[in-house]
Amino acid sequence: MAKLNVNGAVVELDVATETPLLWALRDHAGLTGTKYGCGIAACGACTVHIDGQAIRSCITPVSALDESQKIVTIEGLSPDGNHPVQVAWRELDVPQCGFCQSGMIMAAAALLAQTPRPTDEDINVAMSNICRCGTYNRVRAGIHKAAAGGITG
Repeated sequence: MAKLNVNGAVVELDVATETPLLWALRDHAGLTGTKYGCGIAACGACTVHIDGQAIRSCITPVSALDESQKIVTIEGLSPDGNHPVQVAWRELDVPQCGFCQSGMIMAAAALLAQTPRPTDEDINVAMSNICRCGTYNRVRAGIHKAAAGGITG
């Protein structure tokens, strides 16, 4: 049994201690916005926030967490889907297939929380997520748009 603080609510999940957070979230908490991509923390599709830091949930066992740590998934980033990064993503049509985008959005939101006006170099360093469709230029533009407050929606 694991007690976790997910999207502002403490939940008890009947999972083995070695269960990756990704599967606890998807299979036991029903939060399927976080995606499985590689299982080795290389692609970033599984990115969530733990205490504001972007982490790869596919390699983070639930035993490494407790209810004092705040876990935020894509579902919890904004109750109405209007976080500045989400708005910028929609306005610029950032995703192509969209599979990696929840992880991209979570990584971008964590970057902006720590570096409100990132340079291209800041973005290149922080955004280690992989996009098979190659939307990196649109990702960068979306981050800059969200940072500049150039959101119209």
